[in-house]
Amino acid sequence: MELSEEDLRLVNALQISPRISWSDAGEVLGVHATTLASRWDRLRAAGAAWTTAHLMGDPKDMCLAMVDIDCEMHLRPDVTYAVAQLPEVITVEEAASNRDLTLTVITQDLEKFSTQVLPKLKEIRGLTKYHTALCTRIHTSGYAWRLNVLTKAEQQALRALAGPESANPSAHDAMVIPLPESHLAIIPFLARDGRATAAEIARALGRNPATVQRQLGRVLSSRMLSFRCEIAQQFSGFPITVQWFANVPAGEHEAAATELRAIRNIRFSASTTGSTNFTMIMWLRSLADVMEMELTIQQRIPGIQLVESVVMLNTAKRVGWMLNPDSTATGVVVPPYGELLPAGV
Repeated sequence: MELSEEDLRLVNALQISPRISWSDAGEVLGVHATTLASRWDRLRAAGAAWTTAHLMGDPKDMCLAMVDIDCEMHLRPDVTYAVAQLPEVITVEEAASNRDLTLTVITQDLEKFSTQVLPKLKEIRGLTKYHTALCTRIHTSGYAWRLNVLTKAEQQALRALAGPESANPSAHDAMVIPLPESHLAIIPFLARDGRATAAEIARALGRNPATVQRQLGRVLSSRMLSFRCEIAQQFSGFPITVQWFANVPAGEHEAAATELRAIRNIRFSASTTGSTNFTMIMWLRSLADVMEMELTIQQRIPGIQLVESVVMLNTAKRVGWMLNPDSTATGVVVPPYGELLPAGV
C-alpha cells in the first residue's frame, strides 16, 4: 500500500484536529465529507493511520517512567509480548544497543508504579534486568508531531475548528481536571478510536446517550488525555527512530526544549532522573542523518552533552496500539481502565 498526497493531507488535518467533523474538514481541504470519511475508513482498515487518546503522563499529575529491559535472547519475543499486555506500558520498542527493550510506562503515581507495575515485570519469564528513569517534565510530546503537507492557511483554519481535546495538554498553565469514576470507562473507547462518538460509547456501555454526551465533553476538556492521529512510520517519510540521552545544565532545560521544538523531527523531549537528565526522540529519514542531527543539536544547544544515542529496531506497541513489524497497526489496543468495561466490550 502507498499513501497518496490526499491521504497525507487528511492525516495532517487529523493531527491538528483529531475529532473534527468530516464536513468541517471537507470545507478546509476542499473535499466532500463522504469522500474524506471513506478515505479514512480505508486508512484505518489498512492500519496505515489511526486516532487515539492516551493518558498524558504529565509529571505534575501522574508518573511517567522510562524503563530499559534486558532479557534472555531466545525469550525476547515472549518478553516483548508479555510487557505489551500491561495497560500501564503504553509503548514498547526493541533497541539496538545497551538494552533489549525500552518501555514507556504511565501510572497514577509513583507508588502505583512501584507496587503494581514493577512486581508484574519481575514475574515475566526471561526478563533478567530493568533500569528506570523517571520523567520530571515533558517538553514535547508525539501529539505535536506533524507531516506538514498542508498550507499554513489550511493549518490555521483547522486549528480554529479544533475542540478542547486539541489543546496542548502539557502546557505549563494546563490543569488536569480529575474525572469521576463513572467517566473513566469512556477512556478505553477513545484509546481505540480517538473519534469515537457519544452515541457509539453509549450503545456499548448501555448508558443514556445524553448522559454519555455530557461525560464525554468533560473527558475531552479534562486535559487528562493526549489525543493524536498516528501514521504507520513507514508511510511518514521518517522510518528511523533515534533516542538520545543527554545532560543539560540545570536551569537550561526550557531553553534547550525551545530550540528542539524548531526541529520538525522531534517526537518527544523530557527532563529525567538518572545518569542523564534529558532525553529526546526523533524520527529521521536515514541512519546517515544521525550524525547530522547530533551536530544540529549541539549547534542549537551549546551546553548539551550527548551521552548516548539509541536506534530503535522495531516498535511493538505505540501509545497503547499493537503494531506489525512493518509499523502498521494490528487493530489490537491495550487501553487503560479496560477493566471497567462490561464483559464482551
